[in-house]
Amino acid sequence: MRNIEGKVVAVTGAGAGIGQALALQLAAQGACLALSDVNEDAARHTVSLCQAQGVEARGYRLDVADRAAVLAHAAEVADDFGRVNVLINNAGVALVGELTEVSWEQLDWIMGINVNGVLNGSKAFLPHLQASGEGHLVNMSSMWGLVGAPTGSHYCGSKFFVRGFTDSLRQEMKRGRYRVGVTVVHPGYVKTDLMQSGKSTSADSEVYNRTVDYVSKNVRLTADDVATKVISGIRHNRARVLIGPDARVSDAVARVAGSGYQHFTLLAAKKFG
Repeated sequence: MRNIEGKVVAVTGAGAGIGQALALQLAAQGACLALSDVNEDAARHTVSLCQAQGVEARGYRLDVADRAAVLAHAAEVADDFGRVNVLINNAGVALVGELTEVSWEQLDWIMGINVNGVLNGSKAFLPHLQASGEGHLVNMSSMWGLVGAPTGSHYCGSKFFVRGFTDSLRQEMKRGRYRVGVTVVHPGYVKTDLMQSGKSTSADSEVYNRTVDYVSKNVRLTADDVATKVISGIRHNRARVLIGPDARVSDAVARVAGSGYQHFTLLAAKKFG
């Protein structure tokens, strides 16, 4: 999909951070936007920013973990705009803590959004992307979908799911000869409010606080940087997009060291507790 102008793009988690940055950059390139967030006011704010650029944009309240709501949302967007060309499954949350420390409620929360949210969105929107004649699906994973880390078995597990799920979907679209590109994105640490907002929770406050402090003081990668790379990935139909030096290092170490990379992640984890 070389040209974004005039394409109908749906973005989940568009109320802030990477989702908002994606919406604004897509608006600047002339896309028509269906922007959703669990926080309806945040979605509407992003919509107003995009409309100020002269493009068509509509906001929706959406809990991506609610399958019935996602199915209804996909149909509504297709009805509102007449078609859907691109879906970016961006909504996600974070959780910190060893498996024995986190509650079942916390596990259901993170898996409901990071796993089921991507599954729900992909299955609900794919028929519309296929029908558009020129579609693209983007699923946001993480560098923690490339390597595992202590206090992140649940988060890493959810992002590994996104990686394998998306790689398989790309092959399904190719086998079926559908004109739908599929991309998985692996950002490293990004300077957003994810770790400081209602989009994250922790069962280990010491590790959580050290992580927040590290991101605040050391991370230079911004939401705008990520959005630029994601849109480039759509334009060039890339299977996988690695963003940030930490993501590229994680990928390289896992490839070279195999399971031996775990020694390095254990050493790195000492920085956070």
